[in-house]
Amino acid sequence: MPSTREPYCLLPDGASDVLTLTDPLPLDSGETLSGVQVAYRTWGQLNAAKSNAIMICHALTADQFAVEDHPVTGKPGWWQHLVGPGKLIDTDRYFVICSNVLGGCMGTTGPSSINPATGKPYGLSLPVITLGDMVRAQARLVDHLGIDRLLAVIGGSMGGMQVLQWAADYPDRVIAAAPIATASRHTPQNIAFHEVGRQAVMADPAWADGDYYETGIRPEKGLAVARMAAHITYLSENSLNRKFGRNLQERDKVGFSFDADFQVESYLRYQGRSFVDRFDANSYLYITRAMDYFDLARGTTLADTYRACKARFLLASFTTDWLYPTVESRHIVRALHAGGADVSFVEIESDKGHDAFLLDEPEFFDVLGGWLKSVAAEQGV
Repeated sequence: MPSTREPYCLLPDGASDVLTLTDPLPLDSGETLSGVQVAYRTWGQLNAAKSNAIMICHALTADQFAVEDHPVTGKPGWWQHLVGPGKLIDTDRYFVICSNVLGGCMGTTGPSSINPATGKPYGLSLPVITLGDMVRAQARLVDHLGIDRLLAVIGGSMGGMQVLQWAADYPDRVIAAAPIATASRHTPQNIAFHEVGRQAVMADPAWADGDYYETGIRPEKGLAVARMAAHITYLSENSLNRKFGRNLQERDKVGFSFDADFQVESYLRYQGRSFVDRFDANSYLYITRAMDYFDLARGTTLADTYRACKARFLLASFTTDWLYPTVESRHIVRALHAGGADVSFVEIESDKGHDAFLLDEPEFFDVLGGWLKSVAAEQGV
């Protein structure tokens, strides 16, 4: 039976700070969006010089709750092991900001948000957005916080794309940039995986052409399948073999049925079920589309894109990441060098696949921590 639970994400009151933009937000599509809300969290204190601010950018299915336990799921923040008092990104030293992206479903304006012109959820009437639009909304937030320049912008995966967009669009506002496990544009393979996920959502009868907010029935089955397909791309063959192999799930022999005989099947089904409790299906469509449109060098060269940028860069990739493999980071590094940028690059040996940037990888921690301390020392922070 389809779910009749609330069809989109609602945060508990006071769970997140929310900025309502007073001026319309121009979008790359040529449209504008009025009354945009940006939900965000901050940790630490902004110093008197306002020189210690770090923007953390989240990946596709994450949100602004990078540090504390999530108010909806109760799970630890997605970078809680990296950010906090005395940690690598030390909130006793830095003022850390993370906002839910435009198009999201955790308080920032997205398809599940109420359209002030109609009093109803936007649904598919929300204009299609881009990574540039997401960063433009973040820049308005930074303005609101009274910050002229960010000490660093850091993020992995789609978060890394936002970092690259920040450095390209606001070259005078970013002192240092760390795009991790990412790429400067989506490849045909990336687009293909996203299209499979979108089609899974749209094939669910409960999707109702995006108007399920009115029916009160969520397209859970389609969204769960989309999550399962995407989650495979975040892992590596080595990690799947190490975690699951061909082990059976709570049984001694195969059941000769289509139940979850194998542990890996059970794991993917769990990932799908838990995802639909915290994510809006239409947001999944919008954000994956934004990633597909991402192409920093469109109409020019990547080197030319960054010629005006004086930021210091750190790029990191992981050996078993086949979603955004090392060749993508090397492509960015070469372009930055050609543009005269200060660039450091490291490829981390890991068997954890794309998700390695979210997990316990000591070498990655050491590299990022050392780089950030060097940046802060240069700036007298």
